Amino acid sequence: MHQNALLVNYDYCTGCKSCEIACRNELGLSADQWGIKVTEVGPFQIDNEKWEWDYVAVPTQLCTLCENRVAEGAKPACALHCLASVIEYGPAEDLVKRAKDRGLKKSAIYLI
Repeated sequence: MHQNALLVNYDYCTGCKSCEIACRNELGLSADQWGIKVTEVGPFQIDNEKWEWDYVAVPTQLCTLCENRVAEGAKPACALHCLASVIEYGPAEDLVKRAKDRGLKKSAIYLI
């Protein structure tokens, strides 16, 4: 049996929080709850020329990978509504291969 997961590519996350809102609406969560939470890391200077400033979307314990949507053949709400298309959903093995093939350095795969 394949385990499904989320692949999040942080290189292109803009911090728009559309994944948070879509998730909250899908799961019926209150304004102080998150199934996925976007946090800001930075800005901070790495050396004299480079700065680091990222937005990191992280599923929380409330994330269900939208099991009802997925059972109907749809994507999780966060992946569907991600404006920068940085959240992908699918079998974990496929997502690991995609991340490696693309050479993604700032990414994470979340198994729920």
